[in-house]
Amino acid sequence: MDTKIIGRQNEIKRLTELYKSKNAEFVAVCGRRRVGKTFLVKKLFEDKIIFDLAGLANAKTAEQLENFSLTLNRCFEQSLPIPPNWLTAFEQLISLLSKSKKKRKVIFIDEISWLDTARSNFLMALEHFWNGWASTRDDIMLIICGSATSWITNKIINNHGGLHNRLTAKFFLQPFNLCETELFFKSKKITLGRYEIAESYMIFGGIPYYLNMFERGVSLSQNVDNICFVQNPKLDNEFKNLYASLFKNSEKYIEIVSALNAKNKGLTRNEIIAITKISGRELTTILKNLESCGFIRSYNSLYKKRRDRLFQLLDSYSLFYFKFLKNRTENDEHFWTNTINMPQQNTWAGYAFEILCLQHINEIKHSLGILGIQSNVYAWASEKNDNHNGCQIDLLIDRKDGVIDICEMKFYRTKYILSSDDADILLNKIAVFQHETKAEKAIHLVIISTLGLVQNKHSGIVQKEVKLDDLFYYI
Repeated sequence: MDTKIIGRQNEIKRLTELYKSKNAEFVAVCGRRRVGKTFLVKKLFEDKIIFDLAGLANAKTAEQLENFSLTLNRCFEQSLPIPPNWLTAFEQLISLLSKSKKKRKVIFIDEISWLDTARSNFLMALEHFWNGWASTRDDIMLIICGSATSWITNKIINNHGGLHNRLTAKFFLQPFNLCETELFFKSKKITLGRYEIAESYMIFGGIPYYLNMFERGVSLSQNVDNICFVQNPKLDNEFKNLYASLFKNSEKYIEIVSALNAKNKGLTRNEIIAITKISGRELTTILKNLESCGFIRSYNSLYKKRRDRLFQLLDSYSLFYFKFLKNRTENDEHFWTNTINMPQQNTWAGYAFEILCLQHINEIKHSLGILGIQSNVYAWASEKNDNHNGCQIDLLIDRKDGVIDICEMKFYRTKYILSSDDADILLNKIAVFQHETKAEKAIHLVIISTLGLVQNKHSGIVQKEVKLDDLFYYI
């Protein structure tokens, strides 16, 4: 694999500035499993890290301390005894760091939540290390990292004790966008068109670890089969492992995600409570953690009150898992290739493309020329009545300049042809929206499609087009 860092330009710039700082820096790098946190830190600081510790999954305190000792002795070429506790462990580290002649000392602690075992007092020792020694120096950069974003948030960022407000910088690493995904495939010399890259994104969501499983000289559908559908696939048990690695009591997280999956537009808090029986502070924490990791989004329907706020599943791989993998009974190892252009894939692709668009809102705004204009993103649904059966708008951009963009998203292998029936449906949707909302702003119909819109006698109702190529713009 090419070890060049793809994208991450803002993170690289800021981390480099922190490294050059004349102050002690305490940095947290968060993000979901497989998103490339460790790779970014190690690649950027590969010759600058003086101590590189990774916590052990499901290990006891004694095993974590032994791992610390082995790592310390290897990094500093020492033969110190295994420390009996974390206070002694950090004192050993302080002693060796004090003797180092490196001008800037980068300490990297990966999967830090795994070190915080029951009754280990790890957090107290970390607090003592930072407050009692490292924070007073001008040569220390401590970087902590972990997939368990909730642990870093609760134990470090929102710490009410000695580590309160001690972080000097925090980063939440996002999955690749379409542009970065394309650059990643090019770095591996994998040739895919943008339609195929978009489809891969609709399945794997721009997660570098998943994309790295693709093979050269193999079609997209064959790669999907190899990764997901063959016997003992590369991502076998990935869904459960994904949530278990991020969250304690992951079963409840999966229960909520399953409930959200059942309704495309999302559920209100009260609807989630009714389905899962999870409520109160526990539900608040779970929803907050899911949103901070990018699995869900919360949003308001236009002109609806905050109590009607909706929570929607936004993670591409989770959506794909529920649709094709969770209850799979077929043994067809070429399932994805054999169902190309069949209703099962086509129905999935339409909604998956809508999710892809929601994941690239800034690119859409850039294409519309409104990136610098204050705006809010909503969805909207009408109520059924005697005059119509109800309608739904999945993406509305309410702009400060007196315009509301109503966006229709279409995923086709060819240019989209706006038929007479489709035009009538869209015009009716706009009319119902204006009637029910009493919106006084100008309404612009926007078509977001893969290859663009065929110009015909109906296409004049469209104010703006956004094509798939526009979503590959690097923001």
